[in-house]
Amino acid sequence: MNADVVIVGCGDLGAALARQCQSHQLSVLGLRRHPQGEDFPCISADITQVESLSVIAKTQAKVLVYCVAATEQSDANYQQQYVQGLSNTLQACQALATMPLIIFVSSTRMYGQDSTQALDEQSVPLNSDFGGQRLMQAEALLEQIPHAVALRLTGIYGPGRQRMLQWASNPALWPADNKWTNRIHRDDAVGFIWHLIQAHMRGLALQRLYIVTDSQPTPMYDVLHYFAQRLGVQQALPNKPLSGGRFFSNQRMLSTGYQLRYPSYLSGGYPLPS
Repeated sequence: MNADVVIVGCGDLGAALARQCQSHQLSVLGLRRHPQGEDFPCISADITQVESLSVIAKTQAKVLVYCVAATEQSDANYQQQYVQGLSNTLQACQALATMPLIIFVSSTRMYGQDSTQALDEQSVPLNSDFGGQRLMQAEALLEQIPHAVALRLTGIYGPGRQRMLQWASNPALWPADNKWTNRIHRDDAVGFIWHLIQAHMRGLALQRLYIVTDSQPTPMYDVLHYFAQRLGVQQALPNKPLSGGRFFSNQRMLSTGYQLRYPSYLSGGYPLPS
């Protein structure tokens, strides 16, 4: 089965990317453990079993996007989904005549430190938890790949992701500390991956690492106050001073020419319940 783009992991993000590729006449193949009648070519594959990924060699893919999500918050699961899974996928790609561009969807979770300065691609991650450590281990697998990009995404929001609105509607759920928050809309995460795919196919050089986030890091309580007021919450709202956290720069991402559809949470990316 020929495919220009192979997407390993077709949850919300991967499925949206597959549709974006199809809408621009690129052939695409999705791999996931349990296909669910997707509206694009998608077959069953298990990233923990390298032989299950042998179909990759039949695609002649120019780009492979690895956007698998952990299925539980445990060190063993992160090891399996990110380190072992990516290693098996890269091994399967060795059978291709030419190694494709590898795009690995990672996370800023590896930055465990508080910072009073914006963190960027030159900042060294510190004090990360097991999840961040496993993501760094997975990213290290890309060092020997000729064309590979790691995308460190901040918190994804958008369709089907209602946690912030749920918190805003009930001040009893608000976090104890008012820290910096960083986010990226699902459509901009997909849009930037598509932007990089296009650039690669035009022969443009890519950086090996991008932080993917919007242009307005914001204290958590500012976001919650904004939505609580829009939701018409009547009870008294907590108010606490900013108490640390970290915020990220998206200048390298924007330097590619990508234009954010949702440059901040104020842009309409959080549809309120009707």
